[in-house]
Amino acid sequence: MNPIPLIFNQHQISMTVLGGKESLPNIRMNVAALIINTGWSSYRSKMIENLMHCGFSEIISIETDSENYSIEDFSRKFPFVKIIIPQENATCGDLINIGISEASSEYVLVLRDSIDFSTDILTPTLAAKLTENGTFCICPRLLGKENFSFPMLFSPSIKRAALNVMSTSVVSDGSHNLFPFDSIALYNRKKFIDLAGFDYTILSDYWQNLDFAFRAWLWGEKIILSTAFSLSYSSEIPVMETGASQFSNRFYLKNLVPRFYADHGAIPKSSFFAFWGSSSCGFFEAMARFNEARDWVSQNKYRFKRDALDLVENWGNK
Repeated sequence: MNPIPLIFNQHQISMTVLGGKESLPNIRMNVAALIINTGWSSYRSKMIENLMHCGFSEIISIETDSENYSIEDFSRKFPFVKIIIPQENATCGDLINIGISEASSEYVLVLRDSIDFSTDILTPTLAAKLTENGTFCICPRLLGKENFSFPMLFSPSIKRAALNVMSTSVVSDGSHNLFPFDSIALYNRKKFIDLAGFDYTILSDYWQNLDFAFRAWLWGEKIILSTAFSLSYSSEIPVMETGASQFSNRFYLKNLVPRFYADHGAIPKSSFFAFWGSSSCGFFEAMARFNEARDWVSQNKYRFKRDALDLVENWGNK
């Protein structure tokens, strides 16, 4: 496994960039729309027209299928849309990191092509209200196809000395959310970069998303849910793969093992045997991963504002 990244967008990916050299004609808010596309749709043009109508300052489209032969025609039709085509395999977090680095707006709304774009995604008035306090991450209320509710509000608890992530479909405005479902959210671009973005070495979408969000909470930022901001899927809701793996081990070492002491975070050497016993790793591999995480926490120690136990015990407090 690669070393834990220390800076934002440390993983440089070969990519092709088309368009984005012209300004959008109807800018009404300092928010970029970033769309992660998994395939080509005959509704793509309508989707872009609806985003234009909303008044976004930038539209960035990341294509995961480099063999799509309609992209160049689409780019000529919409020269103000920046189209990014990675030329190598990339995680979801990689793609979002790329999009955030290419944007210049104060906030970036991360979307999926599985979202229903037939109505206004975000209005300028609502965007101004949501971003007025500089919150790091604002999650929309997500609904399934035909507007049914599903669990997308998450909270942490401790069960048998292990982290337990609880979920519910019952939401209220301003609720704390442990992480945004499917990474769909409105992100403060500067804070996203300061938090170093998604860890590209975690190849599981679930653990990568949870790692970044948990780090944000531990480093003093907030993730909230807005019931005034609502989006619906136009297709099936993705299933989260939450099984334990080497990636959950990395999440555990970076987020659950560090302790907060007065003004800094640190991993006690005494934590090693507890990690080794639950890691399914051999002694030397476990020791290497543990020491790497200790070094990473040490280099970021003054960025920690709390530890996992404090986060769980005080969850939901303002």
